[in-house]
Amino acid sequence: MNEISAQDTYVQILSGAAYGVDVREQNEWVAGHAEGVAWNPLSKFDPTVLPADRPIIFICRSGNRSGQVTEYLAQSRNEVFNMVGGMKAWSAAGLPMIGETDEPFVA
Repeated sequence: MNEISAQDTYVQILSGAAYGVDVREQNEWVAGHAEGVAWNPLSKFDPTVLPADRPIIFICRSGNRSGQVTEYLAQSRNEVFNMVGGMKAWSAAGLPMIGETDEPFVA
């Protein structure tokens, strides 16, 4: 499985070189997520909405759920990555988060 760090994910998404997808559930997304990523929760995951023109980086809380999606999609397409450590690693690295509260957090 292809893996990528939170810091490299940030650079790739910020530059537009990759497409980020958060697969966490609604309460987790609302609490806090990376800016510039799409939301496609694992419980309702729809691979048909994913772009085909650039690499995709999957994100969850700790890297487990996003790893499942990455493994599944790697069977049919190239350039899919799992962000190691998930949003916990993102937050620990001090990378920017947004949410529907004044203080976004990893739920």
